[in-house]
Amino acid sequence: MYVTVVPNRDSPPAVLLRESYREGGKVKNRTLANLSKWPAVKVAALRAILADKALVPAAEGLSIERSLPHGHVAAALGVARKIGLDRVLPKGPRRKRDLVLAMIVARLASPAAKLATARALDEATATSSLGRLLGLGAVAPNELYEALDWLLAGQAKIEKALAGRHLRAGTLVLYDLTSTYLEGRCCPLARRGYSRDHRRDRPQIVFGLLCSADGCPVAVEVFAGNVGDPTTLKTQVDKLRRRFGLERIVLVGDRGMITQARLDTDVRPAGLDWITALRAPAIQALAEAGGPLQPELFDERDLAEIESPDFPGERLIVCRNQALAIERTRKRQDLLATTERELARIQVRVRRARTPLRGKAKIALAVGAVIGRRKMAKHFKIAIADEDFAFERDLASIDAEARLDGIYVVRTSLARPALDAAGVVAAYKSLARVEHAFRSLKSVDLKVRPVFHWTEDRVRAHVLLCMLAYHLEWHMRAPLAPILFDDHDRAAAEALRTSPVAKAQVSPAARRKAAAKITEDGLPVSSFRSLLAHLATLTCNDVRFGAGDTLTHLTSLTPVQQRAFDLLGLKPAAGL
Repeated sequence: MYVTVVPNRDSPPAVLLRESYREGGKVKNRTLANLSKWPAVKVAALRAILADKALVPAAEGLSIERSLPHGHVAAALGVARKIGLDRVLPKGPRRKRDLVLAMIVARLASPAAKLATARALDEATATSSLGRLLGLGAVAPNELYEALDWLLAGQAKIEKALAGRHLRAGTLVLYDLTSTYLEGRCCPLARRGYSRDHRRDRPQIVFGLLCSADGCPVAVEVFAGNVGDPTTLKTQVDKLRRRFGLERIVLVGDRGMITQARLDTDVRPAGLDWITALRAPAIQALAEAGGPLQPELFDERDLAEIESPDFPGERLIVCRNQALAIERTRKRQDLLATTERELARIQVRVRRARTPLRGKAKIALAVGAVIGRRKMAKHFKIAIADEDFAFERDLASIDAEARLDGIYVVRTSLARPALDAAGVVAAYKSLARVEHAFRSLKSVDLKVRPVFHWTEDRVRAHVLLCMLAYHLEWHMRAPLAPILFDDHDRAAAEALRTSPVAKAQVSPAARRKAAAKITEDGLPVSSFRSLLAHLATLTCNDVRFGAGDTLTHLTSLTPVQQRAFDLLGLKPAAGL
């Protein structure tokens, strides 16, 4: 008798107990039992008995030769294949495609430098089952760099494929810009500029992200660190029109991005519609005496559409957010009080009898540092002499600014039949989804910074890799929302919102989940990162029984792990 495994077409292979016998001088086989439902341990024990091998107690004969974290990479790789992310990659050597896919999943599962990633994927030094799932074997760091170069060469095709999936004619396209710092000074893109990371001690790069209306990233572009926001817009317009072939789209960007100069030079000539907002000076001009914007109109409503000859052919939607007005008033009073205290200290230095501060230039330098730090110069009347200094609040300036607290104006080229006023405001506020992408990319999940690459192409490839990793994360978050702190009932949340100007609401189900830290089916609620950490405790184990063969066996799933794989529609053992 012997145990054999028989292939069974698309079904799992059959494990059969058979015996050999002679009949008419011929050797024949017959099946005695189907052992397919037996656990692997039991089958291995039967094999050992039939081979006349000595059996020992399980505690003595069983050895776990290796245990690799598996659940987090199995979930990420499974979703990547489910959404066809591997098919988006350009055609080329199978090994390079697998290495790029491995780096995308590794960036999501455990962000690290390329050297650490290579060691984590290498069969000899693996820190997860990812390399085994993709059959990578030995992985050298230089292979990852070569794969990065290959990835960058295919960026245009990748982005066009993603745009074809997520962008359509007439759709909203969100665009925003951020910066991140670099280590070293060798990269040609590394420049000093406005640091959104508050790291003025480091050179930086700037990169812009194009997303669909629901926040799914489709394209990324890297610029030198001293490039201003508006100057990046032309490349995005060209990308949308020429590379993606989208004729009718609505570009949504903030007021620092889509400026009047960019509208006249880049956006309008390309025939694109757009949504942005007015800067503070333009709002003040509209609110002047006799102007179309009168704050008194918003005593009983928070949204109104106005027209102005200064903006021909455009729609202006004026919004007043009461909560924002209260916060701005509070913040201004705090800044005024703090500035007053510091100016009073300077006044004491000027007027004291012993070693007073003298000289108009020196006094002005000290005063300028104080009022410039908090941008309060416009709200104070300053008088400086060689031996004296006086100040007082400019009440007229303060009252004029307070009159517009909580008011912002959204401007668009869209006609009313295409999108009503509430829809325009909601579209502009959807830029918050790009900000969420930046938070995940830069700090919470993917850790794009700091960048250690030295060459321009490697920096661009690194940012593209991180964008693809966030694309994967975005597709994982939606099905996993019931066990994350994310709101899993957005329809109910939107139903509670009385106006697009009002603060975003949270659904009752999400409130209950956040308050109890427990889901409705009794499971603990997690952040995305902590859920991945818990999934990683589902390990892939190489088990040997005595002198027999090594078997691969997964640990038992916890209820949270089982729920996560059910929500993703995946099998944890797939690919092993």
